[in-house]
Amino acid sequence: MATISPLADAVDALVHDGAEIAFEGLGAAVPAAAARAVLRRRPRDLTLVGTAPGPAGDQLVGAGCVRKLVFSRLDPGLHRIRDALVAGWPAPLEIEEHTQAGMAARYAAGASGLPFATVRDGYTGTDLAALTHVATVRCPFTGAELTALPALRPDLAVVHARRADRAGNVQLGGAPGVRKEAVLAARRALVTVEEVVDELEPEHAAVVLPAFAITLIAVVPAAPPDRHACDDAVDRSWAGVSGDRVRFTSWLEEIRA
Repeated sequence: MATISPLADAVDALVHDGAEIAFEGLGAAVPAAAARAVLRRRPRDLTLVGTAPGPAGDQLVGAGCVRKLVFSRLDPGLHRIRDALVAGWPAPLEIEEHTQAGMAARYAAGASGLPFATVRDGYTGTDLAALTHVATVRCPFTGAELTALPALRPDLAVVHARRADRAGNVQLGGAPGVRKEAVLAARRALVTVEEVVDELEPEHAAVVLPAFAITLIAVVPAAPPDRHACDDAVDRSWAGVSGDRVRFTSWLEEIRA
């Protein structure tokens, strides 16, 4: 069952050198506080999994924590990731690229206990089709040729959610993305929430993750009402920090102080 813990203690317990860690969430659901807590712990040789890594992934790569990045989309302004790929700074970065549908299918396969996922296409005729983690299989019922991808089973999934109850059940809120699939696929899960309540109130289209699927819950300060606008501003301002090695190094030193 899930346990409520201080964020720093949760990261110390769950994040280890060489681990495969999935960070998932869009907009207001980005686990930014957890990413900063990981930065302070200074792990090494991580495999970072993220459908769209965003600033959190950029920060972890720029800090030298990440050996390999598994992703489907890189947004503009992620200069630390691009610097690692092009110039090898602060360290060379290995990448494994997928389509967004492929990433979702891989999580779903991992959550279902299957060894691989299948998708109809998206890889054929692209550079992705030549990668070693992509294969083809033939459907035994229709004879159709399908793309096969290995299931994702991260050591740890890190997501952010709106609230949890005292029993450890979590109400995601907002656009679910692949947070549910990432948590169910991972061997362990850390969820940051904005509040803990006695009982979860039913909410339209809100996904509830059961306590048995979550390892630790950490409470982070509640977001302001205009959280989405704030996130957009943070993303825009981050591009300026990310694009300058000196500014990024100063920012990192402040975070770790």
